[in-house]
Order: sequence, then structure tokens, then C-alpha cells
Amino acid sequence: MYVRPAAAATAAFLGLTLTVFGASAATAAPGPDWLSNPIVYAHRGASAYAPENTLESIDRAMTMGFDWVENDVQRTKDGELVVIHDDTLLRTTNVKQVFPDRKSWRIKDFTAAEIRSLDAGSWFGPQFAGARVPTLREYMNRVQRNRQRLLLEIKKPELYPGIEEQTLRVLEETGWLDESHVSRRLVIQSFSSASIRTVHRLRPDIVTAYLGTPAVSELPKYAEFTDRINPWYKTIDGDYVDAVHGLAGAHGKAMEVDAWIVDDAETARQVQDMGVDGIITDKPDVVRDAVGGY
Repeated sequence: MYVRPAAAATAAFLGLTLTVFGASAATAAPGPDWLSNPIVYAHRGASAYAPENTLESIDRAMTMGFDWVENDVQRTKDGELVVIHDDTLLRTTNVKQVFPDRKSWRIKDFTAAEIRSLDAGSWFGPQFAGARVPTLREYMNRVQRNRQRLLLEIKKPELYPGIEEQTLRVLEETGWLDESHVSRRLVIQSFSSASIRTVHRLRPDIVTAYLGTPAVSELPKYAEFTDRINPWYKTIDGDYVDAVHGLAGAHGKAMEVDAWIVDDAETARQVQDMGVDGIITDKPDVVRDAVGGY
């Protein structure tokens, strides 16, 4: 049986409680092989079944039985952090109908109140009409209520100077930076290595992940400030995953790999065979059924 290096090491020290994942023998899938199965992350919530990055989407993930959800954080004109993927409002809201005379549709050019007035659900289906773009504070409170865990992405930090400090402040104010949350329920990731360096400098106790596929020769540099390499699945193979696993990350444990975006069973099994630690997916039920993940 293949046992992920970080999972095995943590289990040895914490009596089968995964520090990073927060899963335990009591809550994991039954049977002796649960440590070899990847974590399944609901990408932007259960985004194949509800409008992405909405409260409805993470609620759907909860009802489907998924603990881990992923989101994207950006900032409004008046400084409110909101949960949305694109840096414009066009694709997932009715902004063009509500504000037809605006010359820009970018999130950073709208106030939180203006964004609050938009419908972020009808584009996905009429049953979701009236869904809103949540603030990060609203989102964190809902994840807490649902007893879920969060893979939080700081999106395009180059557009929002200081967003790392502000994100950490909201997490602190919503109770997400105590030892229990930090060690078991929270990972912060970004495509920006500078942003992840900043998070690690400000809160070195937080588990971090770099989104991308650095060259193997560059991995030791990333290991200085991050715990995970989270690549597009098409850019990796088993040798690459082994190379990541062979390094100790920022917290002194074997680095891990969470691959994205995998939405079909065949690909999920292929990625599992590479030895990844997690799979990020719009269809968490499909992936769970294919790989026995949790």
C-alpha cells in the first residue's frame, strides 16, 4: 500500500490525526487503506451543481458529504474582501443589466454594496436566482457553521496591495486563526509566490500552497516558504510528485501535491496513481467514487 509521506509521518506523531488535513481515524473512510486515498476538494464549492463561490455552493458540498471546499478572494473598491473567481463581474453576475452605463466591470471598481445588489446565481440556473457574491466574512462564518475546512486562494494579489494582511485579519476576526483551525482546517494558496511568501512571513504557522508547477530544480526554493505544490494535473507525472514528496516543506514535513482540476473518473484514477495527496474538482462526488477519497 502506498502511504503518502506527510500523512504517514503525521500519523506517527499524532496518533492518526492528520495535522494538515484534519482527518482522523474516526472520521476517515473505513478500512486500512484510507491514508492512501487523496483528499477531495470541492472547487469553488460543489461548483458543478451550484453557482461557484456562493454560499449555496458550499452548502451543496456539505450535503454531499465533503469537508474541504476551495474559494477565491478579491477586494472591492471600498476595501471589502469578497469571494469570487474572475476579476470582473461579467461571467457570474447580472452586472451588465444592473449597471449598464459603467465602463468597467472589474471587481476593484465596484463597492461592496454595489456587488451585493447583483444576482450571482441566475446565470447558473433559475433555481439559484438571488444568490449573492458573499463577503469573505460571510463565507467564513458559513464554512464554520457547516463544520467544513477551507483551501483559500488569494486571487491576483498584484491587483490588491496588502490583501494578505487583510485576509489574515478577517480570518482572525472570524475565529479562524486559533490553533485548532490553523492546524486542521485551513490552507492558503496562490499563483503568486510573493503572496505565499508574505503569508508565511506574517503567519508562519499557517499551511500554505503554491499554485503551479515549478521546475524540479526550483522546488527547494519553494520548500522554504510553502508546504504544498498544487499543479494543473496535465503538467505533472509520478516522478514529479515523487520529487515534491522528497522535500521537507516550510513546516519540516514532506511536501504534498494537490492537483487541479479533475472532473472525470478516468483522469481521477490516473492522477491518484501518480501519488497525489489531494484532487481539486468541480465534481467531488465523481472523483470520490473513482478514487475512494474523502
